[in-house]
Amino acid sequence: MAQSNLPVLSSDGGLSRYLQEIRKFPMLEPDEEFMLAKRYKEHGDPDAAQRLITSHLRLVAKIAMGYRGYGLPISEVISEGNVGLMHAVKRFEPDKGFRLATYAMWWIRAAIQEYVLRSWSLVKIGTTAAQKRLFFNLRKVKGQIAALEDGSLHPDQIKQIATTLNVTEDEVVSMNSRLSGDASLNSPMRADEGSSEWQDWLVDDTPDQETTLGESQEFDERMGLLTNALDVLNERERAIFQARRLQDNPATLEELAQQYDVSRERIRQIEVRAFEKVQDAVQHAARERAGEAA
Repeated sequence: MAQSNLPVLSSDGGLSRYLQEIRKFPMLEPDEEFMLAKRYKEHGDPDAAQRLITSHLRLVAKIAMGYRGYGLPISEVISEGNVGLMHAVKRFEPDKGFRLATYAMWWIRAAIQEYVLRSWSLVKIGTTAAQKRLFFNLRKVKGQIAALEDGSLHPDQIKQIATTLNVTEDEVVSMNSRLSGDASLNSPMRADEGSSEWQDWLVDDTPDQETTLGESQEFDERMGLLTNALDVLNERERAIFQARRLQDNPATLEELAQQYDVSRERIRQIEVRAFEKVQDAVQHAARERAGEAA
């Protein structure tokens, strides 16, 4: 897919200029988006793909802003998100009735999260399962207890987070310090721009009724495929897969090894095998549904 005509974000210092550039690309009406997607899907029209991509660059930028707190260059975060957007355009099925933005969000977030995982070494996020769980869940737990303000946490908040995530209070303080520094979208872009804020340059992706319905239908479809796919697993495989892959706070290999009286490596092997079997079953069911729809 051609990328030569896309705006280039070379560094964090060029973020303001980049946001101005992508704001020039118009948003697409549903009918227009559908026709462009059909042209690309059926004829491989590069111009159609280009318009689909450029009309959603602001969506990528807005999602990427949510990952500023990991201390990674925002230029690279946005670039990874753009790669995810391109993959979404390649695989988008307009006949399913969803808007591209609804579908692309999954790919954009996945691409950015993979980049975060590659960039944060185990030395930075900790080597234990509990520390990894803290790394990926701290923001969510802070949101649940309304601890979203910048700066240090209150002692009672630290204690509550430590209890929820089963880590020490010192680990909570340390990780919060590492992940602090998110830029507010209400901050001025530059001192000479008056009241112009970061959020003024980003698309409002608040879902309308159609998008909400589409997301609900897509979620139900995915959950149906997953639930049916679990039938290919035996009882132990299903239990380990659910404990390791489908829980907000996944069980550790050590915990499951003690539960089943086997080695940690054996649990890991069962988990991998179960994941591969579920993945194959989901893909097979999805192909069958696609064939029926055609």
